Parts: sequence; C-alpha cells; structure tokens
Amino acid sequence: MRTKRIGAALLASLAIVAAACGDDSESGTTAAPTTEGGSATTAGGGGGDMDYMWTPNADLLAGAEGQVNIVAWAGYIEDGSTDPAYDWTTPFETMTGCQVNVKLGNSSDEMVQLMQSGEYDGVSASGDATQRLIAGGDVVEIDPAEYSSYADIFDGLKLQPWNSVDGKPMGVPHGRGANLLVYNTEAFADGAPDSWGAMFEPGGPADGAISVYDSPIYIADAAVYLMAHNPELGITNPYALDQDQFDAAISLLEQQKAIASQYWALYTDQQAALEDGSVLAGTTWQVIVNLAQGNGAKIDAVKPVEGATGWSDTWMLSSKAANPNCMKMWMDWITSPWANSQVAVWFGEAPSNAKSCELDGMAEHCQVFHAEEDSYWTDVWYWTTATEECLDGRTDVTCVPYTEWVNAWTSLRS
Repeated sequence: MRTKRIGAALLASLAIVAAACGDDSESGTTAAPTTEGGSATTAGGGGGDMDYMWTPNADLLAGAEGQVNIVAWAGYIEDGSTDPAYDWTTPFETMTGCQVNVKLGNSSDEMVQLMQSGEYDGVSASGDATQRLIAGGDVVEIDPAEYSSYADIFDGLKLQPWNSVDGKPMGVPHGRGANLLVYNTEAFADGAPDSWGAMFEPGGPADGAISVYDSPIYIADAAVYLMAHNPELGITNPYALDQDQFDAAISLLEQQKAIASQYWALYTDQQAALEDGSVLAGTTWQVIVNLAQGNGAKIDAVKPVEGATGWSDTWMLSSKAANPNCMKMWMDWITSPWANSQVAVWFGEAPSNAKSCELDGMAEHCQVFHAEEDSYWTDVWYWTTATEECLDGRTDVTCVPYTEWVNAWTSLRS
C-alpha cells in the first residue's frame, strides 16, 4: 500500500527518522546497544550480525511450527520489500524459523471478521476490536512469563479494559497514538486551527474539503467535540452514549456531511488528497502526515484542545491458532525494544516498550510522540467497543451498542 517514496517521506517528518537512524548509513535502522540477546543476519545477508536485544523463548522455539499467519494493520509487519532500511520481519524469521505470512486489515471490523474465520494465529487489534474478539472467544489469555518483553511495557498500557479480563492480560500492548487534525497551512494561513470545529462547523477555510475517517467508530469523534461544546448533553465518555447523546452525535455528523469531500478507509487515499490539495482539513494519523509532508504537501497536524480519539493496539493470540508457538514468539519480538522502536518510527506512533526510548536516536521520537508523558494521554480516548452497559458507569440508562453505531453509520453514508 505504501509507495517507494515512503522512506523519504518519513525522513521529512520532524527529522524523526533521521534521529532514529543514528549513524548507521548502510541500513538506516535504529541501532541497538550492545547487550545480551539474540542476533541474526540482516536482510539480504549484508551488514553482518546485529544484536537485537531479544532471545526467543527456548520452550517456544523448540515447538516452533515453521510459520505464522497474522492479521495486522498496514505498516506493522515490514520485511524490507517496501524500504530496505526497515525490516524487522527477516531477523525474526532467521532467529525462530517461523515464516511470517501477513493479511492486512483495513479496519477493526474487517480484522474481527478475519479472526472469526479461524484461519489466523493472531492479530494487532485496536480497542474497538479487542473487546469483540474477547467476548466472542476468538482470542485467549496470555501468560506474561512466556513474554520477556512484557515487563518493560509501559504500565499505563497494561491490564486496561480493552486488553484484559478480571486482571488477566489478553495480549501484549503494541503502541499507541492519537487521531489528529490535519490542515492545509496555506488554507489556514491566518492561523492554525486548534479545535475540531474546523471539521464540524460550517463557514471555515476547509468548507467542502473535509476528510473524514470512514468507520462507525468515528461517531466517537463527534462525541468528543460535543463533550466539550455541549456540556448540557452530559457526555463523559465518547463510547458511552445514551440515545439522546447518540442522536446529537449523528446530527453533528449529518451537518459535517454537507462540508465533507472525502471519507477514507485506506490511508493512502487521504495521503493523495492532502498532496494534491483537494483536502484542506481532516482527521488523520501521524503516518499519513509524514508521508504527505515528505512528498511536498503543505500541511501540519495538531491534537485539538477538545482532546481526541486514538488507538492503543494489542497483539492477541487466536483461540484457534494452528501455530501458537510462532505467534507467541512474534508477539514477544515485535514488542521487544529494538523491533518495537522500528515499527514505532515507521508507522509514526509511541512505542509500548519503555526501553525502546533508551535506544540510540529514539529520544526525539519518544518526545515527539509523547511516549513517556502520561499527561498527554489523559484526553485521548482510545477506541473502545460501545455496549448497552454504559462504560461511564451509569446504570439508570441504556447506552447505544456498537451494532447500532454500525447501522447509523451505514445510513449516514448511504
């Protein structure tokens, strides 16, 4: 899905990649400090051996099945074929003998459907998918003792409502990010926007050129805006909406529809629109901003004053996994310091492993993506599946479940 220009695009974004690359001009990869751990030959056989700060679990390695089939977000499993500088899959395959086969999921809904098929060993799931997978029995509890990386995951990401049940972990946290407001700097030459009003209120510089994330979960973005600007609605959690609150969010989205020009599911679609100037404001991911800026788009992005929705992804093991040992090793590897830093830089997100921020060149990246700043995340509402039982603790009303979010979004988009 990415173009060959992606390496240049990432280099252009706040010098994040340049900082992460350090002095390794041959491979461009984030250098890992010398320490005890596994090593493997780099992609293509060049560059000699590198220490990856990770050793496969001996028991899992002994039972390795030879392959693993994974559902993942685009950009989470790179093998150097898109950009030779970014390959954290080949080292894993070399160290474990597990061939990685990946199926890209373009949305949480699609990921849930794929996992329900029973054909995949695991998934990188966002919070609006994890709870459905847990409730459906499609994923299983993990034993932290089998994962050497688990102890170093930021505490704020572990044992959360979207990745645990009764204090038991249902996966290994991968990384996190906020959904941002992207804007054309020429269209907003009189002042950068700091509110989601640029997306929802008519009469602004981006009227008729608004880009909206095409998913039922986007209803929560409208709820975040209403939570700040219509306090009389009493919204305290954008995923816990009673019928009146839900109707208000849908009404706001209907209003937005009149000024929107694009609903995107594939991030390359929004990237292209930002580059050609047909989109002047939108809800976005940092990776899209990186790519578009690298190709010359006159854009910038901000987390608005109202806060934002966001994602905290979790690697989860299928209850029907045919290759559980290889999947467990992948989950441990991808959340280990070096591999986790690589995917964080490539995708544009905060790593989940605290030790990733200690690697050469990663300090700036972790600062830019607020990896170690608990305060930054207090107003980021991670994607969560809405249920009839109100997630804000109310018991005197029934909240609108996610199935109705899907129906309402389908109707809105028709």
